[in-house]
Amino acid sequence: MVSVGVVNEPINQVYDVITIGAVVANLAAAIMSTFDSLNAVYGELFVAIETITCIFFAVDYILRIITAPELYPDKTDGAARLTYITSAAGIIDLLSFLPNFLPIFFPSGLAAFKMFRVVRILRLFRINAYYDSLNVITDVLRSKRQQLLSSVFMILILMMGASLCMYGLEHDAQPEVFRNAFSGIWWAASTLLTVGYGDIYPVTTLGKIFGIIITFLGVGIVAIPTGIISAGFVEQYTLYKRSGNYVTEEDLNVVHVKVLKDDPWVGLRVDQLRMPHGIFLAGIRRSGDVIVARDNVILTAGDILILAAKKTLEDQTAQLQEFTLSASHPWVGMQIDELDISRLSYILGVRRREKFITPHKDLILREGDEIYMYTKQRGIREDNESNDV
Repeated sequence: MVSVGVVNEPINQVYDVITIGAVVANLAAAIMSTFDSLNAVYGELFVAIETITCIFFAVDYILRIITAPELYPDKTDGAARLTYITSAAGIIDLLSFLPNFLPIFFPSGLAAFKMFRVVRILRLFRINAYYDSLNVITDVLRSKRQQLLSSVFMILILMMGASLCMYGLEHDAQPEVFRNAFSGIWWAASTLLTVGYGDIYPVTTLGKIFGIIITFLGVGIVAIPTGIISAGFVEQYTLYKRSGNYVTEEDLNVVHVKVLKDDPWVGLRVDQLRMPHGIFLAGIRRSGDVIVARDNVILTAGDILILAAKKTLEDQTAQLQEFTLSASHPWVGMQIDELDISRLSYILGVRRREKFITPHKDLILREGDEIYMYTKQRGIREDNESNDV
């Protein structure tokens, strides 16, 4: 719920709503407390809201440290917690509540600590991790970081050159305005970024001509990062759309198998399961959550295995079948090795009265048995195929 969380589960949704609500309430109280009229009437309420929400942020921070191993399952507990504490998200979480309590120990730094209250708004970016429509912003910036750095480098070089040139052209005419190169940098930044505060401007003819040239260059140069980000958004949304189409059109057969306490699979690791070629363990549903079927995951009683048949190289789909033997079925009373089935078909398992039985050649099938069978399409290569189930 705290570190991993799935969006469509109610408990996670409630916790996300509470977290976002605490951030909004904290920021609203901080903003409204700056109005003298409101602060005179509701000042104590604003302080109470800020204190309560900061306590919640502190508890949330502690919970995230405790649950960090769930967020970084490949690390040891200590390494996972250290990774979270030193991460950008961990630092933001720490600064969201710590400045509120530091004045208790350092009263002289009250004004400086209040500046860190704006960090709390960054907690809202946590929803990026849950929603693709917002997460795409991070993906675009990450994928286009090289191009963006190159464009920013070009802007900095142009800004530096423009500041030195303008200083040389205007220093004699305006020694009090263009006192040094830094004054030129401030003028270049405000001009190139199309802000134009008007506090510093050229008065000489050459300075005005140069200013016009820099203004035109600024419009073109600053537009480069905008174009890069816009193109990145188009690419990312196109990728999401294609991925969605592929998933929609994919024909994947899935069978759910429940592991009971007497099943031989209990206690085995995923990499110890012997699956026929073309069958893979898509996931494990455990206590209402779906976990990734990593090789080191140990199966426990009550797990529901999600078995899937993937497409082969010939773009044909293997078939997974699940059926129950009726009293009139010809297989009733027969041993598995006596069944007249294709050599491309394998019985993955037999469910008998809620008990899963690993199939073997002497197993006699009975009425009511649930059969899980894997059938491979003809014409598909059988290299690396295992006849053992």
